[in-house]
Amino acid sequence: MVDEVAGMLADPLMQRALIAALLVGLAAPVIGTYLVQRRLSLLGDGIGHVALTGVAIGWLVGNVMGLTESDALAVPGAVVAAIIGAVAIELVRERGRTSGDVALALLFYGGIAGGVLIISQAGGTSANLMAYLFGSISTVTTGDVWLTVVLSALVLLVGVGLRTALFAICHDEEFARAAGLPVRALNITIAVIAALTVTVAMRVVGLLLVSALMIVPVAVAQLVTSSFRRTMATAMGLGVVVCVSGLSITYWQDVSPGAMIVVLAIAVYAVVAVGGSLIGVMRRRSPHDPHPQVADDVHLAPR
Repeated sequence: MVDEVAGMLADPLMQRALIAALLVGLAAPVIGTYLVQRRLSLLGDGIGHVALTGVAIGWLVGNVMGLTESDALAVPGAVVAAIIGAVAIELVRERGRTSGDVALALLFYGGIAGGVLIISQAGGTSANLMAYLFGSISTVTTGDVWLTVVLSALVLLVGVGLRTALFAICHDEEFARAAGLPVRALNITIAVIAALTVTVAMRVVGLLLVSALMIVPVAVAQLVTSSFRRTMATAMGLGVVVCVSGLSITYWQDVSPGAMIVVLAIAVYAVVAVGGSLIGVMRRRSPHDPHPQVADDVHLAPR
């Protein structure tokens, strides 16, 4: 077993993949904590669909420019499209011209349709989009790793460095405005780092599953913590564990890395939720419980 693990770590492909998975697992739950707090858990899905259009546009531009690798501009195209889509949905939400769920639906359907149509114009097929929809860790290049490092560092710098201000607008936007915080700028900041997170995780779990990696670790953390700061820290740790574990499993088993990572995260949630419920029932039934149940601190991130 030790030799097999050593062989995995010596594989250049797995080295790149593990670095990408570790960074994604660390960064995705950061923005996920804010999205859960704002009840925008599906925003990552909407941005992911828009990013798909960006991938197709990058593919088209690469073909027009005659690049050797037609998908060389796919990731930059996804970054630009995701940021534009995220900022657009934030502005729509702020102005209240349509409800949040309708705006997200527009992103969902428009992003998928645009991606399929544009990729066909670029000479590709819908099959070319599958690696981006569901992740393709085997295609991670050294350039992708460096891009992941830069984007993840930016997400962590903003998400953790501005934690107090970002939490303020997520928890009570009116109070944040009264306190003099630049609410619009901070809201757009959250949208932008959400877009960057989606593109960072695109190669690891795919655009269709990225929202799960942003949200599920946060949901698990809420079950075992009682403050915003601890929720974020616990979610980050869990994100790293499930990403690295899921990827390691796929080294020996021929399954999709993205799907395995998400299934592991959901399995952890199920175990923690059921375990917590059983412990609560046992404590309520015990007349001589040496640790009587008391009210927990209020969760700053709603369940």
